[in-house]
Amino acid sequence: MNIGDKVRLIRGTEEGIIRKISSGGRIEIEIEDGFIIPAMKNEVVLVHATEKAYFGEQESKNPEQEIPQPISAAKDQGLYLAFIPINDQSLSLYLINDSKKPYLAHVSEVFGDNQRTLMATTLAGGESKKFDDRLLKEMDEWPAFLLRFIPIQNTLEKALPAFERQLKMKPTQFFKHLSKAPLLGKTAYIFSLEQTTKELDIRALNQELESLQPKAAPIQTKRPPRSIDLHIEKLRSDHQGMSNSAILKLQLEVFEKNLDQAIASGMDEITFIHGIGNGILRKEIHRHLSQLGNIKYFKDTQKDQWGYGATLVKIS
Repeated sequence: MNIGDKVRLIRGTEEGIIRKISSGGRIEIEIEDGFIIPAMKNEVVLVHATEKAYFGEQESKNPEQEIPQPISAAKDQGLYLAFIPINDQSLSLYLINDSKKPYLAHVSEVFGDNQRTLMATTLAGGESKKFDDRLLKEMDEWPAFLLRFIPIQNTLEKALPAFERQLKMKPTQFFKHLSKAPLLGKTAYIFSLEQTTKELDIRALNQELESLQPKAAPIQTKRPPRSIDLHIEKLRSDHQGMSNSAILKLQLEVFEKNLDQAIASGMDEITFIHGIGNGILRKEIHRHLSQLGNIKYFKDTQKDQWGYGATLVKIS
């Protein structure tokens, strides 16, 4: 005898499902309305064994008849949550798609406002997938299961709605769902996932999924001064010994960084003081500015102070 077997008391009329098996041959039986009665193993008999002995063996069926059939009504789509006993203490949890339609399936357990994903997968038609194991004795502590399904449509046809089902297992009802699992052909506690299903708003679902994604904090762009002096002595105190190419590279890096910050922070203009020198820095700055689309114009400025050693940049 195993948990889930249907038995009848030999010295009585009560029938029920074995809920617990203890050492010494003591068992607990759930009868009608969820009442539990104790008994010894030698005081009960398996219902199916007694009926077989009374009615005799049925005629053997052909292989096609032996294929497990869906236990759902015709209106159902053939999706099931199955709890298959491993032994008298543990259950394996399976998602079964006994239909021809493929689905995107998401299974999670619910803790108040929080959820933990147990499985996210593609479930093809005629496919079953295991996603967890549970202990029977901890059933009262199991969180609710939330199952969501989105039909996969590979041809152009009328859109099928996505739907979800949330289940909280109660011992008084759980053991009444014993049946033969579709596809797996094993005795299991079966829950159809189409009864009282709730259609999902895909837009709302996408918004919910997006809300679960960590969002990067907005980047605060630092507004640079309105005038940037690119003379090397203003940029580095230890510039002695730097080559001309290294100096030019540093000056251009500072120029580009401050220009980008000015644009990003919404400034309308910024001035770069580059000096006259041999004119290479001024030429490189003007070449870079001429390639940008968000610059209204640029021109030499502050000639009375800097001659041609400064450039004003107007930002669009």
